[in-house]
Amino acid sequence: MAFETWHLLGEHWPIALSMALGSYFAGSTPMGGGTVGFPVLVFGFDYPTHVGRDFSLAVQSIGMTSASLLIWCRKQALARTFLKGSIIGVTLGLPIGLFAISPWVSEFAVKALFSVLWASFGIYHLRYGRELRQQTGFISHHQSTDLRVGILLGIIGGLTTVAFTGVGIDMLVYSTLILMYRANIAIAIPTSVVIMAYASVYGSVLQTLSGAWSPGVIEQWLTAAPVVALGAPLGVLVVSRLAPRTNIAIVSVLCLAQFAWFLLIERQYLSPLSVLLLIVLAATTWGLLIKLKDLSN
Repeated sequence: MAFETWHLLGEHWPIALSMALGSYFAGSTPMGGGTVGFPVLVFGFDYPTHVGRDFSLAVQSIGMTSASLLIWCRKQALARTFLKGSIIGVTLGLPIGLFAISPWVSEFAVKALFSVLWASFGIYHLRYGRELRQQTGFISHHQSTDLRVGILLGIIGGLTTVAFTGVGIDMLVYSTLILMYRANIAIAIPTSVVIMAYASVYGSVLQTLSGAWSPGVIEQWLTAAPVVALGAPLGVLVVSRLAPRTNIAIVSVLCLAQFAWFLLIERQYLSPLSVLLLIVLAATTWGLLIKLKDLSN
């Protein structure tokens, strides 16, 4: 048994090392550890996107769950009604996204979606970071409204980003809370961590029951799981003591760095038309973020 453990570590040590960083950001930012794990596997090690998705789900089911347990134990503030709605939405949308939609989406489309959405998120933080840092509390519109918005986001995230990449619902929830609800990041980040933990565990259960795990993912997961179990709670502790400006800067740099990585790795496949489509997608995402911001005013 010990020999098998050392063999796995020797074979997959780059993934374990990258997830040491990824798990920290999973607990300290509105991005799951899969936000690092997905591009490392797909862009760095040239795995298919479905492997990156499955690995993200598996590794976050440990890291994000351990971070969520610490959040509950520390009784950190959460947008509870909104979170409840998001959980309902993911529960409804993820099985459809995993089994009915994702098999029909191309590898390049998944990579482009991941990169553009995260880049738009990073640019927004650079543009409005100071304003976001000044927000306090949480402006609830109405419990029924909060629940419905949460359900809608959960369904969208389950049908698309989580089903395609294993991450994303946390970013959707975080963005909506800080833009539409003017939430303090001390509320938005823990809420996003908890919803990603649920989506990861739920997605892992669905993959297990359907026998749809990609080959090699379990071995990669066994290597990275002990690392993320410690790294994500550490991130939760650090973010509570970290200056909001520093945290927002870290998030933005990560988002833009992965987009640059995507352009570098995929440059041979980027025709003028595909570049135009990426620009249109980025502009559309930016417009939606601005619209959410306007709704809060």
